[in-house]
Amino acid sequence: MTKTSTCIYHFLVLSWYTFLNYYISQEGKDKGKPKIFANGARWKYLTLLNLLLQTVFYGVTCLDDVLKRIKGRKDIKFLTAFRDLLFTTLAFPVSTFVFLAFWILFLYNRDLIYPKVLDTVIPAWLNHAMHTFIFPITLVEVILRPHSYPSKKTGLTLLAAANITYTIRILWLYFETGTWVYPMFAKLSLVGLAAFFSLGHIFIASIYLLGEKLNHWKWGDMRQPRKKRK
Repeated sequence: MTKTSTCIYHFLVLSWYTFLNYYISQEGKDKGKPKIFANGARWKYLTLLNLLLQTVFYGVTCLDDVLKRIKGRKDIKFLTAFRDLLFTTLAFPVSTFVFLAFWILFLYNRDLIYPKVLDTVIPAWLNHAMHTFIFPITLVEVILRPHSYPSKKTGLTLLAAANITYTIRILWLYFETGTWVYPMFAKLSLVGLAAFFSLGHIFIASIYLLGEKLNHWKWGDMRQPRKKRK
């Protein structure tokens, strides 16, 4: 049975991400501010897509927690399997990628990813909520409970499909509007863009493998069948 403290933690995290999504949606309606959160912003910025992803994941996790306390573990195997698949192939890799990619580029040259003018639009707490706190939260989830990883082929294929879908979305927005989602893309040649997207995929795939290693280090191999007790 899921511990009460774990259920409370998951509910608090779900509430936090729900609040962030609501706050950002309201900011997009403010006519007195630049429309960085409007015009489909949450469907083009990976940071905002990640907040939606984390909200969905913790919503599923809370439902899994509650049903386990009501029905028991055996009755909701499908939901638990979906929860683990969502976390291992998307929630952990994407949140970790957003954290690392943002701060690496920010420290190198913030104008490539987060121009200084945004400091007057986005509160510092919101910036850290979107780009910093997401990492310790997802790391706590790794430590808090075991997650069953799919085969490497399945996991990496699903992650690649999500990555390709987002890349196509970025390119489509550019051809439709003539403006890149992120300023740094305007500085790259066609070869540079291809190299960037390729390296980005390798980077996030490496994060997926890191998550699998961390899970194995903390909880052992979840795919190995348990030995029958004599």
